[in-house]
Amino acid sequence: MKTLICGLKTSLSVKLWLLILCSVPFMGIAQIDERVYMTDSRLDSTKKGELSIEIDNISFFQNNEFSSDLVKGYTLPGMWVQPKAVFYPLGNIKLEAGLHMLRYWGANKYPNFAYTDIAKWKGSQYQSGVHWLPYFRAHFSLSPKLDIILGNIYGAANHRLAEPLYNSELNLSADPEAGMQLLYKSKVVDVDAWINWESFIFEGDTHQEAFTVGLSSQLRLNETSKKVHFYLPVQVLAQHRGGEIDTIFTNSIQTNINAAVGAGITVSVGDHSLRQLNFELTGVGLYQQSGKWLPYTSGYGIYPKVTASFKYVRLKAAYWTCHNFVSLLGSPFFGSLSTAYPGRQYQNPGFIYAGFEYSKTFAKGFSLGVDLDVYRHNAVTSLDTEKGVLNEKAAVSFGAGVYLRINPTFLLKKF
Repeated sequence: MKTLICGLKTSLSVKLWLLILCSVPFMGIAQIDERVYMTDSRLDSTKKGELSIEIDNISFFQNNEFSSDLVKGYTLPGMWVQPKAVFYPLGNIKLEAGLHMLRYWGANKYPNFAYTDIAKWKGSQYQSGVHWLPYFRAHFSLSPKLDIILGNIYGAANHRLAEPLYNSELNLSADPEAGMQLLYKSKVVDVDAWINWESFIFEGDTHQEAFTVGLSSQLRLNETSKKVHFYLPVQVLAQHRGGEIDTIFTNSIQTNINAAVGAGITVSVGDHSLRQLNFELTGVGLYQQSGKWLPYTSGYGIYPKVTASFKYVRLKAAYWTCHNFVSLLGSPFFGSLSTAYPGRQYQNPGFIYAGFEYSKTFAKGFSLGVDLDVYRHNAVTSLDTEKGVLNEKAAVSFGAGVYLRINPTFLLKKF
């Protein structure tokens, strides 16, 4: 629901002008998820017997100037880097081992807990210098259509989750997902099923077991090569907290579910400056299966969106409205609960959104993205546990960021 937020809060004008000046030479943006955030999950059978060293890195500067009381503004200046060894013992098996390290500029110690909305049960424990974790992935191709991954899975943007279900900033700040993943690809459907184990417990531990189960699928109604392509995305996220051997007996079991069902149309224009138009309508839902973590048993939201993609630029516009909805991993903007003022609930909040992206791949393993987003929040009534009923006026929020992905590979030996 809320990413780890840290950074230095300065004036709106200074930081926005710096980011705008950085983006002027590019005139816009495109497809940051595909070109910057996503990791190639394909195996290369020609690399059988190769041992390589790979350096994976995203350096970022993300600034959010939020006017809505749903969430306070913040800045994320920093980088993450993954140095790792990569080995193909067979053409259909890939092994990776190394470290994941997160660094925010100006920080010298980091809370030692999962960076994706897990309760701060290790909040008193810290790491110095950087936040680091061991990294290991075993990727097996069982058939041309089915792959299984153990250890650190292909997460974040690779799941292709709808925006109300997943905050793209987690590509910058979250720990790598770890557990098990199944990938199935055919001419008709793509399926990504996974479990991300966020908190492990031993007998006698005083914190909760926590994991997230996910399913992201897309059914293609016709071939993607057609000028007009139709598709149906179906996505589910279920977050569970509490285990049989933990020592928490009051409200110990919590299971919350987000789901999204949509319909999309992609129109390929051709080789002109405008490449593609995409129209997508997504309906999302919340269901609290057990526990009392949320004040709602169920809720819903509607998210129509249109994008225009050019060679390096993508323009976006969308509308959002919801009722008693809470996103487990999405931005607090897609929800009815305030993270800035805990205990405040909104009645049918919503916004109009416009944004543009610039992204370009300069060579294999080197890409750049620039993003600017503007939200106009609707006037809304809220209920605050301390102040009672509040009538909040319409407000405008901004977000802007620059992201650089560097992912070179160096061959050590071919056995």
